[in-house]
Amino acid sequence: MAESYDVIVLGSGPGGYVAAIRAAQLGLKTAIVERENLGGICLNWGCIPTKALLRSAEIFHQIQHADAYGLEAIKAGFKIDNVVARSRAVAKQLNQGVTHLMKKNKIAVHMGEGKITAKGKLSVTGSDGKATELAAKHIIIATGARARDLPFVAADGKRIWTYRHAMTPAEMPSELLVIGSGAIGIEFASFYADLGAKVTVVEMLDRIVPVEDAEVSAFLEKSVTKQGMQVLTSAGVESLKSDANGVFAVIKTKDGKSAEHRFSHAIVAVGIVPNTENIGLEALGVKTTKGHIDTDPMCRTNVPGLWAIGDVTAPPWLAHKASHEGVTAAEAIAKELGNKDAHPHATDAKNIPGCTYCRPQVASVGLTEAKAKEAGYDVKVGKFPFIGNGKAIALGEVDGFVKTVFDAKTGELLGAHMIGAEVTELIQGYTIGKTAELVEDDFIQTVFPHPTLSEMMHESVLAAFGRVIHI
Repeated sequence: MAESYDVIVLGSGPGGYVAAIRAAQLGLKTAIVERENLGGICLNWGCIPTKALLRSAEIFHQIQHADAYGLEAIKAGFKIDNVVARSRAVAKQLNQGVTHLMKKNKIAVHMGEGKITAKGKLSVTGSDGKATELAAKHIIIATGARARDLPFVAADGKRIWTYRHAMTPAEMPSELLVIGSGAIGIEFASFYADLGAKVTVVEMLDRIVPVEDAEVSAFLEKSVTKQGMQVLTSAGVESLKSDANGVFAVIKTKDGKSAEHRFSHAIVAVGIVPNTENIGLEALGVKTTKGHIDTDPMCRTNVPGLWAIGDVTAPPWLAHKASHEGVTAAEAIAKELGNKDAHPHATDAKNIPGCTYCRPQVASVGLTEAKAKEAGYDVKVGKFPFIGNGKAIALGEVDGFVKTVFDAKTGELLGAHMIGAEVTELIQGYTIGKTAELVEDDFIQTVFPHPTLSEMMHESVLAAFGRVIHI
């Protein structure tokens, strides 16, 4: 007979394991199914281990510029194997942490390939080939996504890499081609450039980090170019071939001309493909859009009892969005099962922050200035530069700015956009403001501590309303 649960979660990434924990907290008998590593891509091959790599590169960069802080340092060096080993150790620690959380919350863990065989039924095939049959009133799909290949060549892990290959390189690239300048592409470009690689970034759109505010994109391009990267926008890679010594790329630039260039390695960062194949969706008639599962605001699919969260659903494809949706789905399920302590809230995409951990960092929430105007808002815009902030000067981090976009009529914060040191830690202040529907006076009357980088957030709001102090 099948093992029976209230909830089964298929996938243990930051959406899946959080959904399982919240379901268990709400008193539901819960199981989770994972084919590879608890924690999914984020903890094992994505968000966390990449930040470990970037931290190593950041420290290496700072050591090289020790004299700027009145310090002396011997010539800096590194071994790429050691940098990677530290990153993998961080990932392992977090994987073990998720394992502990499953035990703590009495969540049954089934390792293997999971497939929904009928409504409320799921089969798990282990590494030994044996199948375990599970049943549940509700199933949450949290299978995530994988890197998209170029249409004319697949990554081989030797010379042509996806993000996963780039995290565990067999050798340090000397001349690196990065195809795509979204968060993944630009983070790896920054990491390898800081370690000394000659990096070329190719972006098909007219600016890098194209989802960000145009002023942020322009500032970042100027900054990374100054660092030594070559940035080619409105450009495309027409072909990519590899041999034992490197890769050959035919790149078409914005002037319409094509030319072949040679690199030691290439990273393909051109988007993701949802992991929806071979998990039983077709037989159930689950509705999808471009492969991603369609859901309502509470994460329900069109099939009763079947839910979906995270990268397998609609954008934005971010770990923290998946986690939030995991809580939403678990609470909605608990409410359906009669738990009066469950109070699910739909996720508002406008209040989900985005963070990119290149150097300098980029963070944002809400509408860009252009999108706000397109939506018909009369806007007030404020900007404040890092160079005007005492803490930034003391840190030696004076490149960047904070930008806020307000509705001129109501004072509502429509969007916030930052570039500079540690802005990924600052953006949550504006995210809370947007979620709480604060207006300009709430920000203006808030006391910000001194000396901190957060004072720039205050000054940017003041600037939007003609009251800026320090510029």
